[in-house]
Amino acid sequence: MRSGVVLVISSLSAGWTRLIGALGRLSMYRLVLLALSALAVIALVLSFTGAVSVAPLDLVVSFAVLAASIMVVDAVAQRIVRRPWRIESALITALILVFVLRPGIEPMALLGLALAGAIASASKYILAWQGRHIFNPAAVGASALTIVSIWAPDLGFSAWWIGSPAMTVPVVLLGLAVLVRTEKVRVVGLFLVVAIAVGLVRTIVQAQEAGLVLDPAMTFSSLVLSSPFLFLGAFMLSEPLTLPPRRWQQFTVAAVVGILAGWPLAVGDITLGQERALLIGNLVAFVFALRTAVRLTIVERTAVTPSVREYSFRAERPVKFTPGQYLELEVPHARPDSRGTRREFSILSSPAELPVVRIAMREGSQSSYKKAIATVEPGDELAITGIWGDFVLPRKTETPVLMVAAGIGVTPFVSHLRHLRMSQEQRDVVFVYVASGSEELAFRDDLEAAGIPVIVVTRDEPTNLPDGWTWGGGNRLDAESLVRHVPDIDRRHAFVSGPPALIATLTPALNRAKSITTDAFSGY
Repeated sequence: MRSGVVLVISSLSAGWTRLIGALGRLSMYRLVLLALSALAVIALVLSFTGAVSVAPLDLVVSFAVLAASIMVVDAVAQRIVRRPWRIESALITALILVFVLRPGIEPMALLGLALAGAIASASKYILAWQGRHIFNPAAVGASALTIVSIWAPDLGFSAWWIGSPAMTVPVVLLGLAVLVRTEKVRVVGLFLVVAIAVGLVRTIVQAQEAGLVLDPAMTFSSLVLSSPFLFLGAFMLSEPLTLPPRRWQQFTVAAVVGILAGWPLAVGDITLGQERALLIGNLVAFVFALRTAVRLTIVERTAVTPSVREYSFRAERPVKFTPGQYLELEVPHARPDSRGTRREFSILSSPAELPVVRIAMREGSQSSYKKAIATVEPGDELAITGIWGDFVLPRKTETPVLMVAAGIGVTPFVSHLRHLRMSQEQRDVVFVYVASGSEELAFRDDLEAAGIPVIVVTRDEPTNLPDGWTWGGGNRLDAESLVRHVPDIDRRHAFVSGPPALIATLTPALNRAKSITTDAFSGY
């Protein structure tokens, strides 16, 4: 029986790993666009059966009008600000709005949809701070139309018809794919718990005030199956560009939006509904961290190993980050592939090295992004579009730490160790480094300068290992060997940076650690 349970758990873990790997091959924008497009197709099919409350023609025409109005404003605005036109962003906003607003084919309804789309697109450039929009564009467009509808009701309003029992399963499955890719499962999970709990209390209280008796189980079921909470969380709250960088800040925003979405407050003739709740959450996120698109000038590109290159940039304005966090770097280029023009990289440098910012990446990929960045020359400018992450060391310096890196996963640890050395901060650190071969052990100088024990796992035995370094053998690292190399793992906070498959393999050993923080990636 036990072996059967282990087999099931192992199979689920392997399946989860394959899912993460598959999703990692798509850019965040491309995945969201595909998920929303699939939802639109499903909704269109269901509209022919009457399972959803919109007519097929209304749905198709409404989307066309929304997409056209958004693209026109986007094209004009991006020409003015001299930025590359991103059709994916326009289509995502149009798809979200078609699920949030009431579709229609009447002239006034189409005018209202066009107005909402135009305002949503314009908000990305007007309601912005130093190159980054503050509010979710779709929420801005829906809120604007709802406010205008007070005086012109024929223009339409936000209806959130996506909150339909027939759409629940598709929203959950496709939304989960998005949340796994953006690593926002727990954040949106908290939002759903808060929103549903508050909504349940609100419904029961209002029913009692009206002298009605409700079945709590039926009310709960209705809130889950017929409310817009699932869609709001998966496709709007999860937008990385309008969330703060740290996980605890994201949880705070999720709780605020959950409370306001679960119990909408009346403001004059309108209520503080779903999209207005999200806008307030966006404002809270903005207060937590004033996001900015920072321009970087490339200084040099150097070879670290046969397959790894380090890129050094000079920032035009101060960049605030904590060692272990990652940045999103945009490299505009023609005909980008499914991975898009933005990619996430762990920051290699220490904050003490500013204004110099360093990243490293593995070359050899034939992606359009890799080909484009390979043509960047010293003096060229790129942009950081955001800094995020919680892959940071414990606040208590006396907490023993285990660092496990695989290949290019060494980069966040280099930032940690450089910061410790430059700040003269003392920590008990053991480092396990997995690489395909000894020639691929990147940043050896930084590891040696840190003066920490290092266990190297490579297929060939490295020569001239520094004092305190040991070769862990040529076999791939697994849970058993990790415990053998680090017998006191139970007292250490484990940090692991590498492919999802490695993390899944090490899980039995990592579960023995005092705590675990992972930085999984699917490769670049």
